[in-house]
Amino acid sequence: MLGLKTVRARNFVLFGRLFGSQSFDRTSSRSQRFAAGDRSELRSGDRKSSGWKSNRDEFSGNSRNSRRQEIDDEIETQTDRNSSRRSNIREEKQELGSKLTKIAWDKEELVPFKKDIHVEHPEVKGMSNEVCRNFLQSSNITIKGMAPIPKPILKFEHAQLPDYILRLFQSEGFANPTSIQSIGWPVALNGRDGVFIANTGSGKSLGFIVPMLLHIGAQAPLRTGDGPIALVLAPTRELVMQISKEASKFGRPGGVLNAAIYGGVSRNGQANTLKQGVEICIATPGRLIDLLDSGVTDLKRVTYLVLDEADRMLDMGFEPQIRKIVSQIRPDKQTTMYSASWNKDVQGIARDYCTEDPVLVTVGSSTLQANPDIKQLVTVVESESDKRSAFKKWLSSVMEQATDNKMIIFTDTKKGADNLCRELTYNGYTALSIHGDKEQRERDQILRDFRSGNVSILVATDVAARGLDIPGIDFVVNFDSPNNPESYLHRIGRCGRAGRKGTSMTFIAKESDVSGGSMLKEIAKMIKGVGQTVPQELTDAIEGTNNGNRGGQLRSFMNNRRV
Repeated sequence: MLGLKTVRARNFVLFGRLFGSQSFDRTSSRSQRFAAGDRSELRSGDRKSSGWKSNRDEFSGNSRNSRRQEIDDEIETQTDRNSSRRSNIREEKQELGSKLTKIAWDKEELVPFKKDIHVEHPEVKGMSNEVCRNFLQSSNITIKGMAPIPKPILKFEHAQLPDYILRLFQSEGFANPTSIQSIGWPVALNGRDGVFIANTGSGKSLGFIVPMLLHIGAQAPLRTGDGPIALVLAPTRELVMQISKEASKFGRPGGVLNAAIYGGVSRNGQANTLKQGVEICIATPGRLIDLLDSGVTDLKRVTYLVLDEADRMLDMGFEPQIRKIVSQIRPDKQTTMYSASWNKDVQGIARDYCTEDPVLVTVGSSTLQANPDIKQLVTVVESESDKRSAFKKWLSSVMEQATDNKMIIFTDTKKGADNLCRELTYNGYTALSIHGDKEQRERDQILRDFRSGNVSILVATDVAARGLDIPGIDFVVNFDSPNNPESYLHRIGRCGRAGRKGTSMTFIAKESDVSGGSMLKEIAKMIKGVGQTVPQELTDAIEGTNNGNRGGQLRSFMNNRRV
């Protein structure tokens, strides 16, 4: 193992190239104005030290030693901060839910509810088993569960939806339900617990929103002081906001209201919304427990529970909070879970949270699989400086072909996102950066600008890898290669959604590959899995690692700086 000091000594040139010259630090207070279009204060001296070229003069003689010491100090400071933050987060997680007590459900007067509300359409009833099998096979759908399994819904009319929902689907340009909706809707409307495995961009949100609305419509109306009838748990505030937007679009015309509950903003407005009464609560686990602890609402009316991005919530360590929340929900509830993979952790919570053996519906493969509508490109280079040059050249060619191309560029760190955004802005591109250090109000404005087309490039950390469903994203760029296949899958899944085509480009610097070549193999596996050709340079890089090439350890010091 290399010691931290040794790693630092080998990395100071790379770190300087990644983050540019000190002029970026000196101009950081003005860079936000540059991103907004105000370049009135940009001086010629700044131009010389900004942009794509690194100022290598700083890394010579005494300046080099001074810069190395600055980097060492910054790494130590950041490590201390991260350690303190992790400690505080652990303490907060332990305190959350301390006021929630175990409920004696046999002594509670619970409101009766209807689970099985499915009315099979005459055309569906008349479908032969052979037609059903052919549809499932052509859609690459596998189903496991206790019989009887309802027949798939092939048309929106087969779901016997309210007229206003049918009109919304028509106005959105949807011709027929997606694969996950075709089988997911009848399973959920049958009152069955279900686990649904599908790729990002496959229509999962409406896969649970539509049956949830029909479930709510079949129950007794809310009384004064009642909590929600349906609860959706999601890992990030961006995903909560996206689900809330879709739930409002399809629910509000029918009088079904929802509350988006997430951290990073004042809890007062969210508390007031819950107190006024909503049929649907869409929440991140931490903020919801906070409001439950305060007695703002309760979950005794919840009869429809959705765990969206279940695998991601487990990865983020939310399992203790989820268990506390579920303990406050009546045990005869209906539970549906949506995930991109069917790993042991997801299987475990499925056994614990479902009141019966759930129906397992898999669209595609239960292992991680990319969306075939996304063309996956990879560029492999030797060094970080080569990667930067290759990225600049590729971006220039893409934007020359169509200046209105919309893309998300992912970096590993918050500082890396800000620095790259400044460079892009300096070079004439309209770009903004988004990451966890920005206030929620600022993040919302950035997303509005990107969604509306005022900005064509969004530079982001993994905070944007899940939950963003912005139409018309043409490209996803991994400027920094992700460190695990789940992140890769969800990053590139921001394009190629709802039947659209998209392109992903991943840049890999071999000197910075901390995975020892395993991530290269995972990317090649995902490219092969959708029938695309693995680039020769990626194959060569994999063979190089198999022949004993060093896996690369130059970014190991950045592990504690991940978002």
